Amino acid sequence: MQRLRVLRAVAERGSFNRAAADLRLTPSAVSQHVAALERSLGAPVFTRSTRGVVLTRAGQIMVGAAESVAAEIEHARRQVDRLGTGRTQLTVATFTSGGRLLLPGALERVARAHPDTVLHVREDEPEDSLPLVRQGAVDLALAYSFDGPLPGRHGQTHLQWTALMDDPLHVVLPESHPLAGRDVLDLAELAAESWVFGCHKTEVYLRRYAERAGFTPESRGTTSDYFFARSLVAAGMGITLTPSIALAEDVPGLRTVRIRPPVPTRHIGVAVLARRNDDPQVSTLIDALRDQAAAQGA
Repeated sequence: MQRLRVLRAVAERGSFNRAAADLRLTPSAVSQHVAALERSLGAPVFTRSTRGVVLTRAGQIMVGAAESVAAEIEHARRQVDRLGTGRTQLTVATFTSGGRLLLPGALERVARAHPDTVLHVREDEPEDSLPLVRQGAVDLALAYSFDGPLPGRHGQTHLQWTALMDDPLHVVLPESHPLAGRDVLDLAELAAESWVFGCHKTEVYLRRYAERAGFTPESRGTTSDYFFARSLVAAGMGITLTPSIALAEDVPGLRTVRIRPPVPTRHIGVAVLARRNDDPQVSTLIDALRDQAAAQGA
């Protein structure tokens, strides 16, 4: 188990030294654990270079096994806790804008249907929350992908992905902007604009679409909050790109305009370990999130 734990840490951090710091071990101890694992397998789990380490195919298989074992142990621990308390713990990870709009009403339904369940919520972006689901640290993740629905299999650990809604991005401009009266815009028409971004991933995504449209966006700032980004637009800093789900809170003095296809879109859904999909609390929460998402599109 310790060798598998070390393997996962090195795979996640891409470095023996960084994994050692996380595990509070010496780099030498980490190296010894990995070497012992490789001897027992009869195959290398990493290829090493001056830029770090990369999993071999054998290493990928063992990381998947490590995640499965960690998830099973965490699930067993929670079952033992339930024997002592009579209460079930349900932990949900969510990204900010989706959690704000979809999660509260869904959690209320779970609380009514399962009053003995203790609910926990933590805020995480998908790149952090999905590994937590695979490891059993959280039961469910409300997540999104910019490049289509997330694949169901990561390593050897099967994630069940339930699609909830598509979340197209819109251009947000000051009301005084010459293009604010338009119903739809081509991205190419915004080539000369300055941009404020609501998150780093939105900036990366826009740059990809802007390249196809033949321009490079000029960035005036990147925030971690779409509401803050729109406030900066209202202050005259530029324009921004905002998912529809993050437009629920109004900012005075702004106009929202659709983008002509191809439209940059986030795909929102729920990730859960396949074997947990039938747990009563989990299935209730997924059903409630479906209803909340459907209400947004009504």
